[in-house]
Amino acid sequence: MRVKSILTRLSVVVAVATLSSSCSKLGKGNAKGVPNDGQLHGVSSGARYTPWRPVGMVYVPQGTFHMGPSDEDVNYAFTARNKQISINGFWMDATEITNDEYRQFVNRVRDSIAATILNYKKAGGDGVELIDWKKASTIKWSDSKILEQLNAMLLTPDNRVFGKKELDANKLVYRSEVFDFKEAAKRENDKKPRSQFIIKEEIPVYPDTLVWVRDFSYSYNEPMSRRYFTHPAFGNYPVVGVNWKQASAFCVWRTQYMNSFLEERKRTPENDYRLPTEAEWEYAARGGRSQSPYPWGGYYLRNKKGCLLANFKPGRGNYPEDGGFYTVRADAYWPNDFGLYNMAGNVAEWTSSLFYEGAYNFQHDMNPDIRLNAGKNAPHRMKRKVVRGGSWKDVGYYLQTSTRNYDYQDTAKSYIGFRCVIDLAPAQGKKKF
Repeated sequence: MRVKSILTRLSVVVAVATLSSSCSKLGKGNAKGVPNDGQLHGVSSGARYTPWRPVGMVYVPQGTFHMGPSDEDVNYAFTARNKQISINGFWMDATEITNDEYRQFVNRVRDSIAATILNYKKAGGDGVELIDWKKASTIKWSDSKILEQLNAMLLTPDNRVFGKKELDANKLVYRSEVFDFKEAAKRENDKKPRSQFIIKEEIPVYPDTLVWVRDFSYSYNEPMSRRYFTHPAFGNYPVVGVNWKQASAFCVWRTQYMNSFLEERKRTPENDYRLPTEAEWEYAARGGRSQSPYPWGGYYLRNKKGCLLANFKPGRGNYPEDGGFYTVRADAYWPNDFGLYNMAGNVAEWTSSLFYEGAYNFQHDMNPDIRLNAGKNAPHRMKRKVVRGGSWKDVGYYLQTSTRNYDYQDTAKSYIGFRCVIDLAPAQGKKKF
């Protein structure tokens, strides 16, 4: 009996040892780190993800609001019927895009063209040549020898004033590439090649500085045309003279600029920067005050001390009464409850939405979005884009969060700017790049 007991215990020990050996082999997993045990464990995308907070942006939390008039429709236009809408959370620029910020885009396009001419290139993956930005950043635009090599980018001699060599703004062209998800998702397009949904455009990026003269007949505004975009005193003022196409191209470049940085550091690429939809813009402008006609929450354009709360056209044309004759700094006045500045006044803002009078009647109540990529030869009616917020030259009605207006996508104005949004999860803490 004793011998039998000892043998039984030995057999148990051997069985346990065999089982543990078998388990250790299963637990090592395959080459990709997934345990090879016949169970579902999931596979990581491989890229590293760290939540981050976009510089200069604030988070607009998800929520529901009543989109449309909070007061009487004084125009009786009936283009905005009150409707309950739900919006997903997103990040939004705290201020309108400034001259300094847009200049970074213009300079990047300028330097990329110059680097191509100077052959400042380096080998990339799959034999593709990339711009060597270390060399491109050292280009001295004041060097006469460099300017001789970049003569193709300069104004021709007959277009120079006192023979001064200056860049030809029309030569600063950005090559934009965007994938059209709306078209690709249509059932009738299932079997079409992917290339048919890639929209490629060449877009001149320099702001139209002549808008200050063109927009106002029999009015002296030449000083603003000469210096508004180039003078350092206006660096923190909102960029104007940018049409809808240029604003969209800025978003494409900003996305490319961000994701190239993330990919270099083996980090996960993010969603695209883009213009806000009309519904997102109104939701953000209200700042959580669903029934208030203005971003600051009240029914009036002045506070209890009589001070104006935004930059617009008070009364019958007392432009400087609010503190600014034209535009003011992008962070002027108090922000709304979401931390967004000048959602009313200063400059009106482009949205991504097509302007259609009856849009509210059929658009979805979840993240409503009506877009149309109108081609160059499309009817003018199809090129109308929603503009929101009112501007420095508008009366108070246009400052209401529900007031709809529009302009054409290829038209630039001295009173229309823009800001970007991006879809990200809320950042933890105060981490930046």
